[in-house]
Amino acid sequence: MTALTNRPTVAAAPAYARPSFFRHTAYLTLRQLRAVVRIPAFIVMNVVQPLIWLLLFGQLFTSVVDIPGFTGGDNYLEFLTPGIVMMMALFGSAWAGTSYIQDMDRGVMDRFLTSPTSRGAMMAATLVYQALLTLVQSLIVLGVAWLGGARFDGGLGGILILLLAAMLLTASFSALSNAAALLARNQNVLIGISQLITIPLMFLSSALMDTSLSADWVAEVARFNPFEWAVVAGREALGASPDWASVWGHLGLLAVFTAVLAWVATRAFRVYQRSA
Repeated sequence: MTALTNRPTVAAAPAYARPSFFRHTAYLTLRQLRAVVRIPAFIVMNVVQPLIWLLLFGQLFTSVVDIPGFTGGDNYLEFLTPGIVMMMALFGSAWAGTSYIQDMDRGVMDRFLTSPTSRGAMMAATLVYQALLTLVQSLIVLGVAWLGGARFDGGLGGILILLLAAMLLTASFSALSNAAALLARNQNVLIGISQLITIPLMFLSSALMDTSLSADWVAEVARFNPFEWAVVAGREALGASPDWASVWGHLGLLAVFTAVLAWVATRAFRVYQRSA
């Protein structure tokens, strides 16, 4: 009894010594950013297709603004640019789960899940990483649009709100892609799901065309489309007289949508562990 009572006790680690959610998030984000630093062409590859769409569509459909009923202003390139930024964010985030597939194939995911690494940090790091990529790529698209003649009356404030909307859109669909990767654990399945989701969301929105010129049902469906929320928030913020109620309302919907999908994706770790 004496031996038990005299046994030395181990003092609890101070708070600063215990790994935290934010510390784990920072470490895991840096892990993914190092890959981009080693292969900077990755950023260029992701932005090439949106730039082609921007330059090609911006020249092909300049006369769209003359169609009666078009409410997107008198410069189609200015109308198109927010849609292209969101398209880039959507397509890039839809592939976010591929990094999880690679970690699964290499055994890295299992090592993370058997370590004290925070599950929430594992998810948050991916969302932060994808959002940072979107930020850089969006600035490139905006720069090219400016060189092409687009001018945005919303100024710096409007651009910042556009970037915020793009980053929220990226985070939400990155979470969805991660959840699909954890549940399917197959690259081909993830590709199929990504294509099934992204193409309809893009065309059922005002990214390329004012929905007032589309069928009534398209405009109605677009109201419930998270991609459209981001496009509307960004486009309104860049305008000369933004409808701020619409801007903040759509940003709020995006924020809630992102939080819900991040929670679902984090819970998907448990499903993955049980199935593994």
